[in-house]
Amino acid sequence: MVNPGSSSQPPPVTAGSLSWKRCAGCGGKIADRFLLYAMDSYWHSRCLKCSCCQAQLGDIGTSCYTKSGMILCRNDYIRLFGNSGACSACGQSIPASELVMRAQGNVYHLKCFTCSTCRNRLVPGDRFHYINGSLFCEHDRPTALINGHLNSLQSNPLLPDQKVTS
Repeated sequence: MVNPGSSSQPPPVTAGSLSWKRCAGCGGKIADRFLLYAMDSYWHSRCLKCSCCQAQLGDIGTSCYTKSGMILCRNDYIRLFGNSGACSACGQSIPASELVMRAQGNVYHLKCFTCSTCRNRLVPGDRFHYINGSLFCEHDRPTALINGHLNSLQSNPLLPDQKVTS
């Protein structure tokens, strides 16, 4: 299991060097026939587990996700940090290693996080309004909003979020 978003690749492992590899999970020596390399560390296959469901990640796939100090399987990552791996604007999938923007539980590609009126991209630090599923920049918020007629206003400072590499 290799974390593709990681810049480092595991160093070659030979039979003679296995005895000194230490597991990042339990700290024990790895003398097993198989070992995993994820998050720039070696793991016993039994030790690399999802923080939520405790599934052994080497048994259920070839990817894992990390966020907020947790190691997660795909299902738990999506359950905790996003409704789906699809952009709410264009519907296309978002690779796990790509930066995203979020608003009201929706996830967007950076290029798709734009004002519904002027189509200018909203960037970190911009103020925006999320009204009935649409994004508006401060300049293009609906006139009714300025007059206080829309109660569904969500005015938020924009903060980036990062999906963790798989």
